[in-house]
Amino acid sequence: MKTRRRSEHNGRVTERPTFLGEPPASAEVEAAFAGDREDDGYVANLTRLWAWRPDVLSEFGELRTKVVNGWGLTDRDRAVLVTASASERGDAYCSLAWGARLAALTDEDTAVRVLAGEPAPGLSERESALATWARQVVRDPNATTDADVGRLRGVGLDDRAIFEATAFIAFRLAFSTVNDALGAAPDRQLAEAVPGPVREAVTYGRAPLPEPSRP
Repeated sequence: MKTRRRSEHNGRVTERPTFLGEPPASAEVEAAFAGDREDDGYVANLTRLWAWRPDVLSEFGELRTKVVNGWGLTDRDRAVLVTASASERGDAYCSLAWGARLAALTDEDTAVRVLAGEPAPGLSERESALATWARQVVRDPNATTDADVGRLRGVGLDDRAIFEATAFIAFRLAFSTVNDALGAAPDRQLAEAVPGPVREAVTYGRAPLPEPSRP
């Protein structure tokens, strides 16, 4: 199994939630924080970061939801796309969150293999094709070919589903880029809730904070 080790240099290990300070208090910021507290019991570090523009956070979420609504891909497809994209990008935050979701929808071994970029017998042919496509798009979108798209059609995806899957990957990359560039560290609570084998497979990106994220 190939692994990529997490570096402790270049700012990848931090004891701060993000590189930015706390956003100014406002009704919009408090609403974003309150949603996290209600769902998870703490405010996620990525929410503290995006709360500098809670309007953008909300509208970006709505845009991603619009892509997902009515599409022909399943919850497993979605989890495969995000897990493959995040791991190829080296984004620990989304790898932990979505690797855990993929493990719940499939099994831990499948999630670990997708995180490692390895063939996963637990995936269907279509899901495996989506994982491959996600990694290609992340790695070098200019290197994709008509034949690559043909392989997606060959596993039953129509052109609308192919577009939607690709747009979804691109939106997830935009989200990861903001989080990673501005130092959003994975929450300790998130990391501790992830199955052990999945957590151990995420050997890249930023390390979880040493202390729990605060409410």
